Amino acid sequence: MACAPVAAISAGGTAGVAGMTVPHGCAGRRRSLPIALHMMIPILPSLLRPFSLCICAALVCFAQQAAASVIVSGTRVIYPGGDREVTVKLDNNGAQPALVQTWLDDGDPRARPGTTKVPFVLMPPVFRIDPGRGQTVRIVYTGDALPQDRESVFWLNVLDVPPGVDETQSTTVLQLAFRSRIKLFFRPVGLNANGAIAAARQLKWSLAPAPDGKGHALRATNPTPYNVVVLSARVVHGGRTFSLSDGAMIAPQASHVFPLDAALPALPPGTTFDYATINDFGTGVEWRAVLDDTR
Repeated sequence: MACAPVAAISAGGTAGVAGMTVPHGCAGRRRSLPIALHMMIPILPSLLRPFSLCICAALVCFAQQAAASVIVSGTRVIYPGGDREVTVKLDNNGAQPALVQTWLDDGDPRARPGTTKVPFVLMPPVFRIDPGRGQTVRIVYTGDALPQDRESVFWLNVLDVPPGVDETQSTTVLQLAFRSRIKLFFRPVGLNANGAIAAARQLKWSLAPAPDGKGHALRATNPTPYNVVVLSARVVHGGRTFSLSDGAMIAPQASHVFPLDAALPALPPGTTFDYATINDFGTGVEWRAVLDDTR
């Protein structure tokens, strides 16, 4: 799950998020916020431009210490194709009410709500969560055509906006809105959880030229109809340990080249190593791989 702060700076004014009216009581009284929820991220550079460098530095320092108050249960959503709907639970662990907006995109993190055509409806799309309370979001598949021989992946976005500040304040107020993104896997009828587990251990591994031209990288090929998320891999050779620089998701019937944190020399076929994938519950599972003879 990705969670990033989106900031707005307000000099004695309201929260820097706009285009919507806050439900009564969320900010002390009904008010229109000055910038639209889905516009916050694209306009952030222009929003900060008039302010001094010291304020920007303070923003960075504060953002590192801040945390989202609205928590999404789970790190992924699995949508079985035969189900009418699935639900996602959100909880407000903070001390203040939060205004929340949810939407789906097809992989573009810059996509604004309503601009991406996805075959799902979220209910409710906008709501308030009081401190210590929760909200269930229903995700309903509209039935529009999706591949039936493989999984499709989408992203669920959850934007957590704090309540507005007191307009009588004369000091500069820094507020952060957090957006979380988690994957939604649409799993057609005929594909199931057991198949997803099997897919993780069916990856085919081989050597590939390293992207920087130094040594080798690991190539993983996914021959299954499931998306497989590789978390890590570790090769021990010559008394040294070589690890993936970063994990990645491998789409059905696709391959991915994983750079390593050091130049890996050529290895003989049959070399074994360990790798880890993420299952439907967001838990890492370790597997043993055997290096193929394809390079």
